[in-house]
Amino acid sequence: MSRGLDYEIINENVKNVAYAVRGELYLRASELQKEGKKIIFTNVGNPHALGQKPLTFPRQVVALCQAPFLLDDPHVGMVFPADAIERARHYLSLTSGGLGAYSDSRGLPGIRKEVAEFIERRDGYPSDPELIYLTDGASKGVMQILNTVIRNNKDGILVPVPQYPLYSAAISLFGGSLVPYFLDESSNWGLDINNLLQSVNEARRNGITIRAMVIINPGNPTGQCLSAANIREILKFCYQQGVVLLADEVYQQNIYQDERPFISCRKTLLDMGLPLSKEVQLVSFHTVSKGYWGECGQRGGYFEMTNIPPKTVDEIYKVASISLSPNVPGQIFLGLMVNPPKPGDISYAKFEAESKAILESLRRRAHIMTDGFNSCKNVVCNFTEGAMYSFPQIQLPPKAIEAAKKAGKVADVFYCLKLLEATGISTVPGSGFGQKEGVFHLRTTILPAEEDMPAIMASFKKFNDDFMEQYEDKTPYSRM
Repeated sequence: MSRGLDYEIINENVKNVAYAVRGELYLRASELQKEGKKIIFTNVGNPHALGQKPLTFPRQVVALCQAPFLLDDPHVGMVFPADAIERARHYLSLTSGGLGAYSDSRGLPGIRKEVAEFIERRDGYPSDPELIYLTDGASKGVMQILNTVIRNNKDGILVPVPQYPLYSAAISLFGGSLVPYFLDESSNWGLDINNLLQSVNEARRNGITIRAMVIINPGNPTGQCLSAANIREILKFCYQQGVVLLADEVYQQNIYQDERPFISCRKTLLDMGLPLSKEVQLVSFHTVSKGYWGECGQRGGYFEMTNIPPKTVDEIYKVASISLSPNVPGQIFLGLMVNPPKPGDISYAKFEAESKAILESLRRRAHIMTDGFNSCKNVVCNFTEGAMYSFPQIQLPPKAIEAAKKAGKVADVFYCLKLLEATGISTVPGSGFGQKEGVFHLRTTILPAEEDMPAIMASFKKFNDDFMEQYEDKTPYSRM
């Protein structure tokens, strides 16, 4: 007799989900770690796991919120600064019973108001707290919106390739169709509207209805920052095609060059004026997991809706209510991210010094890693303009590709496994993100400690150059 969770009869959409960031390479790395090998997990953007220290002020505030009895201790001021104490009292006053009580399904109204004020400061346009939903990290928000958009397997979602596998996994889970549009590596992973239109036309010939378009800015895994002109092109495209734009902007604090600062899709849209500013449907995502916060384990995030019909907003609220509420400590971290210490506050100087040191170090690490990859034989890498990753192209000799086939592996998986075994560096093969046929990459974070980075890149270079020597082929290779 079959039972409900027998593998043969579970939901086929669940079976179709793949998530490369925690896939074969990660599992093998975990095995090697258990065997005693030192592993450098660069497969996921997890700053604190790689040694980044948490910012002091937010941890002080949340510590007091988690243990409110400390606020009644007459000596609390000897351990915690006055502004942290004041902020903890503020956030506790917003709850209906402290951090152990459910909040509104959309998140605490007072924190949604702080998020709206942050967005207004950033973009120069008012934001409505009623159109902001707090979530357990940005990923939950992305999944909530995709679940609302996708009706069946004929609904297509435009996703940049290379893409962050959250999107392919969630689209599979909800039974939709991923429609890839390829970023141009030779133009520093820029977006070509003509390529986008080709993807749309091909999907429509196959009976797919394009429902939404995803952009990731700054890019993951590719690390590029979109220009204002590129964002305007995307918004015009969405207006003309009648698709909702899902703007994954979780790396907006992670910028490592001055030529292309982060510009939000919402600001660009509202700057463009009528009719687009009132017609283009936009959902924007942000999180405490990235930036100089790196609070991945706290699971704090939000999405903001622009030009989404009120009846649809009501339906999204209804689905959010099923989970009762997002986690409250994550909401408080989010409130602290959008409303950090200000000049004149007791904790401002320390907060500013800590956050600036992290960003400046990340900028240096982006250069160290890019330069290191470009010094290696048969490796080419665009500079990491933003986000937390390098995505070098590995120009594999034909003999290496043949060896991978014999081993039953995709060529870049084969390379990354060899890298892992030889050096302990755990990466993600480019095939897990999507890439052009016959072109191979790997993704690594730029998050290892700065003092460790030269040794890591030296270890990578030695492995790579030995690997290329082993599979040497004199056939010229032209970059795609």
